Parts: sequence; C-alpha cells; structure tokens
Amino acid sequence: MKIEDIKFEQKASQRIYTDYMKRVKKATASLSKINQDDIYMEFNSHIFEAIQYKKEANEIDALLDIIEKLGVPEEVLKPLVADKKLEQATKTFNPVHVFKALILNFTNGISYIFFFVLYLFLFGFVFLIFAKIFNPSLVGLYMKKDSFSVFVLGLINPEDQIKSQTFEVLGNWFIPVMLLSIVLFYILITLLLKLKKSINQKTLL
Repeated sequence: MKIEDIKFEQKASQRIYTDYMKRVKKATASLSKINQDDIYMEFNSHIFEAIQYKKEANEIDALLDIIEKLGVPEEVLKPLVADKKLEQATKTFNPVHVFKALILNFTNGISYIFFFVLYLFLFGFVFLIFAKIFNPSLVGLYMKKDSFSVFVLGLINPEDQIKSQTFEVLGNWFIPVMLLSIVLFYILITLLLKLKKSINQKTLL
C-alpha cells in the first residue's frame, strides 16, 4: 500500500514534514510492515487534516504547531510500539519478536522482566544439550536409588554419583527430552505472556 506524502508550497515546510515522517518510520521500524503503514498513515492524515484547518495561517508556523502537538515520535510512539510488538510476538511465537517485545516493555512493569528471566532459563536446557554431547557420561537426569526424587539435572562427577547413590534415568533420551522441554516451555511461557497482555487490555478498558 503506497501512502501519498503531503505536498507543501514552501521548501522549508516540505523538509520539516519529510524529516518528521522519517522519524516516525524509524521509531516504528521494528514493527511489521502493516503496523508501520497504519501508524504512518495515522500521523500523515492528522497532519493533512490539521493543515487544511489552518489554511489561513503561515504554512511553516502551522506545520510546526501541528508536529509540536503530535509530539516527538521517539517518545510518543514508544508505548504504542511496545504494545504492537508484544501483540506481534504472541501471535507469531517468533523468538526474535518475543525478546524485542520484552525489552521494549521493560518499563511497563516488573512482570515483563520476570517473563524475560523465564525465557533465559530455556537457554539452560540448550546448555545441557551441548554439555551432554561433549560429556555424555557426566550429564543427565540423576535420581536417587529406591526413590523418584530428582537429585541432579545436569552435570555430576562420578564420585558424587557414587556417594549419593544416584543413577541416570534418561540415557540416550536425554537430548530429545530436553528439546521437547524447550518447545513445551517456550509455548507455555508465550501463552502466559499472551494472557498477561489480554488481562492488561481488559484492565485498561
């Protein structure tokens, strides 16, 4: 969808407008193309309508007054971009979008920091997979004999294993189980994040 830029009579006005709209584009660059276009169109329409309303005023003064009321794009668009990015992340389940959304929402509540920490914990499973590849005899899920309690999930040296009377229960299934755990926990955490967003929207309404 091509959005027509506003044409001004004075070159100075055109430069001011072009520079402002470039800043709007830059501030929304992390969003999807549809969201970028929607926000750009909204700002563009607002400027166009306001200029029509102030036709009798000096063009540059009218434009400067309008963009001053709209505010600095990098500041006024920050909460909107954070919300849109979170919406995109919970729809696509894309890890890149999820991390960007959480970083953008850090200032919107401690719960988003908590979610960020939960996602970071998933890297612990990734670390265990590589550790199992390089130290297959020392890494695994160890449980105490005659008990169903987990003693260690990770690395254990042979001496501690003997002393604690533990045994590795997964064997060659360790890596598949860790991969499955990563996928399941990632989906679960993202669904909780989606629920958190929907609760926030209902609270605002």
